[in-house]
Amino acid sequence: MRPLQPSSLPEPNSTESVDSREHFGGFVGVSPSIQKVYKQIQIVSHHNFPVLILGESGTGKELAARLIHDLTPRRLRPFAPVDCGALVPTLIESELFGYVKGAFTGAERSRIGLLQAASGGTLFLDEIGELPLHCQAKLLRALQEQEVRPVGATECIHIDVRVIAATNRNLESEVKAGHFRQDLYFRLNVLELRLPPLRDHKSDIPLLVNSFLEKFADLQSSIHSVSEEAMRCLLSYSWPGNVRELENAIEHALALGAGSAVQVSDLPSSLQEAPSWQTFPEENELLSLYEIERRAIFRALHRSNGDKIAAAHILHIGKTTLYRKLKEYSDMTPSLVPATIQKLST
Repeated sequence: MRPLQPSSLPEPNSTESVDSREHFGGFVGVSPSIQKVYKQIQIVSHHNFPVLILGESGTGKELAARLIHDLTPRRLRPFAPVDCGALVPTLIESELFGYVKGAFTGAERSRIGLLQAASGGTLFLDEIGELPLHCQAKLLRALQEQEVRPVGATECIHIDVRVIAATNRNLESEVKAGHFRQDLYFRLNVLELRLPPLRDHKSDIPLLVNSFLEKFADLQSSIHSVSEEAMRCLLSYSWPGNVRELENAIEHALALGAGSAVQVSDLPSSLQEAPSWQTFPEENELLSLYEIERRAIFRALHRSNGDKIAAAHILHIGKTTLYRKLKEYSDMTPSLVPATIQKLST
């Protein structure tokens, strides 16, 4: 997605409508699901409560967090992103809360933590589900009391920070499994924002593609459009990597392509091999129950990247039933089974 353009943002606390916008900050799209995201972002930006952003990888969770920050008075103060999954477990506490000189071996000078460094602004805790339990309790106290106590310190330091957390995990399931504190979950989930996967708003793909063509124009100035066949390929793909994967696909095509338009052959091999059967039938198309079942199974297999157990779970059928159906399709109608799927039935 494109970097935020301040000129395209409404003033903080503005009541300006975002209905039918093609662009909102760095987001692109006019589908109902993405317009709902625009409205929710504008609503949560009017408050100072914690926000929990939920969504699959590649849907734009950090982009949403930055946009919320840029729509508030806190935009004049730091926006501090932290990838909780990338921090070394033994250093997470000192990174978040800081430490004083002599707190541990190697602490030759004091260092402020990210919570204190972001004071007055916004702290974005990406992949919050990766945060170890022992740090979750200390983070909860910091959010409730608005103060931190650096490692090795005897006194607390007041902070004024808005926390936005994000995860691609199901935190409710993590709470039930004992991997995430329930009290911290409730503290972070005061305001919730769900970002839809790209497969749920494919009608936005042409707009997204055009935005990426503009973004990467310098890579290949001769290419300024996408062929009809390539666009059909883009629209039929399931996009497990979401908008980030689409952006990478367009950058790949521009780097390798020639001529004035992106062709199917310019796209990554994973898209060229994507079966055309995953598109839904037209509303007036009458299919047999056999064909409806066959298409549903193949779509589930493609969405699960060939994982038959996951596909069976999606379809709410047993693994044995799925294996039997695949064998049946392979034996009875091999010409109707995509080559990539025929391999899965063996």
